[in-house]
Amino acid sequence: MLVKPRRIRNNAQERLGNPVNQETLKELFVELIRDLYDAEKQITKALPKLAKAAQNEELADALREHLEQTEGHVSRLEQVFEIAGEKAKGKPCKGMKGLLEEGSEAVKEEEKGPLRDLAIIAGCQKVEHYEISAYGTIRTVAEHLGMKKAIDLLQQTENEETEADEKLTSIASDMYSSEFSEEEEEPEEEEEPEAMGAGTSIRVAGEARSRTKRKAS
Repeated sequence: MLVKPRRIRNNAQERLGNPVNQETLKELFVELIRDLYDAEKQITKALPKLAKAAQNEELADALREHLEQTEGHVSRLEQVFEIAGEKAKGKPCKGMKGLLEEGSEAVKEEEKGPLRDLAIIAGCQKVEHYEISAYGTIRTVAEHLGMKKAIDLLQQTENEETEADEKLTSIASDMYSSEFSEEEEEPEEEEEPEAMGAGTSIRVAGEARSRTKRKAS
């Protein structure tokens, strides 16, 4: 008779899951920053290769600049770990791994040039959108935990990710404009000299003979 009530309570716990409180919310927070910590580490390895593969100098410079920012993002996350009283340790981020692999394939499929550059931008913006969403989510959890210092650090990085995304959009827009305008411009045709009619030819020939006779006399 004692077994049934215990089983009922266990089933109820399984349906309800863990209660949302400060302790469980902090556990979720730590899991999220571990996932993002690994994602940022993956990005630091991918960006130098993408910058090297880009032909457009503005794009290559933007990727190198974002590499420096990303290293700063890693440092900020380590500070967030410290604020949470946890050791800085990543958890394999499968989502970021998939995005980076997809971007790498696009680079390999295209030869160096404008089309590859646009493929790089497309892949990088997918990464940026992933990060913007992730940082926004973690910042919201930090707000509910009352972690003011962590909130400020996470917001700084979220802002930089948004700026990086906007910069990539601007570079892509410039590339579309320049590439399509070049295709639309057609070389001007050289004007052909007007063909001389039969009457014109006779008159010119007659004038030439008259000049010859005058010289002879």
